[in-house]
Amino acid sequence: MTPGDLVVIASLSGPLDVGHAPGLEQAVAVLERMGFRVRLAPLLETGRHHWWSAAQPADIAEELNALLRDPEVRAIIAHDGGHTVLGYLDLIDVEAITADPKPILGYSDLSLLHLVLYARTGLVGFHADLATSGLGGHWQAAPAARQAELEELYSTLLTGPEAIGALPTTSSWECWRAGRTEGRLIGGLTNRIVLAQATRHALPLERFDGAVLFWEEMGGHASHVWSYLQVLRHSGILDRISGMVVGVPHEIDGLGGSDASPTLPEIVLDVLGDRDIPVLGNVEFGHAGPNLPMPVGIRVALDAQQRTLSLLEPAVRPAHGDGPVG
Repeated sequence: MTPGDLVVIASLSGPLDVGHAPGLEQAVAVLERMGFRVRLAPLLETGRHHWWSAAQPADIAEELNALLRDPEVRAIIAHDGGHTVLGYLDLIDVEAITADPKPILGYSDLSLLHLVLYARTGLVGFHADLATSGLGGHWQAAPAARQAELEELYSTLLTGPEAIGALPTTSSWECWRAGRTEGRLIGGLTNRIVLAQATRHALPLERFDGAVLFWEEMGGHASHVWSYLQVLRHSGILDRISGMVVGVPHEIDGLGGSDASPTLPEIVLDVLGDRDIPVLGNVEFGHAGPNLPMPVGIRVALDAQQRTLSLLEPAVRPAHGDGPVG
C-alpha cells in the first residue's frame, strides 16, 4: 500500500446502529488523516440489518468478494464485529485473494476471517481496531499523544516496506513466564480460535509449530477462558507453540475477586502446566481497546522478561514483490 490508496469500510459482520453513525464519521476522518482515500461499502447503511447481522451472510460474502476483486481497493476494514462470519466462510473468493492479496483489518468475529484466510491463502490479516468502535471510538477517548502514536503505527505498518520492529510497550505489560522465542504470530479472540479450528477450514496443527499464540477474550466468566484454553490444550496447539501473548481482558466475571477467584495469569499458568514457554500478558489488544495491531502470520520476536514484542517482517506485501501475502 501507498499513501492515497483506497481503503473501504465494510459491514463484514454486525449492522450499523443509528447511535454509532458519529463513530463511523470519526473513523473516516482518522483514515483520511493517515493519508488514505476512504469509501463506505453499500451494506454499511444505518439501520440495515438481518437479525444480528448487517445482511444475509450470502449478501455480505458477495460484497466482500466484490471488494477483493476490485483492483482499486487496497485494504478493507470492518466497521464492527458481531456474529456472522461463520455463515459465509465457505463463500469467500479465495482465488481473488491469491491473485491480489490485500489486508483485512478487524478483531472479535473477524478473527475467524484472519485464521481461515491465512490457512487457505497465507493472507496476513490484521487483528486490529475496528472502524466505528475502534478508530471512531476507543481512539477518540485516548490521550492525544496515544492517538498520534496509533495513527503513525497503523500507517507505517500498512505502507512501510520494512519490518516495524518493536511494538510500543507500556507499563501495563506483564511477564507471566520468562523466556524468549521467535515464531509466527497466530491467534485472535479465543472463542473464535476454537470455532475456526472446529471447521473444515481449520489451520493445520503443524502451522502452530513454533508459533507465538496471541489471544484475548471478553464477556462471560473466567471459567469460560479456562475452558477455551483447555480446548487448545486437548487439540495439541499448546504443545506446539513456542510462546504466548495475552491481551487485556474485558468484562470477564470471576477474575481475581474477593471470593478467592483466580487471576488471569493463574488461569493461564494452570492450563499450561509444565510447558515452559514465555508468556507476556496484559498487552493492549482486544475489546478493551485501543488495539495494537497484531498481523496474523508475521514472524515476531518475544521476550517476556524484557516485555518486548517485535515484528520481524513487513506485514503488507509490496506490489509485484515478494513477501508476506497481505
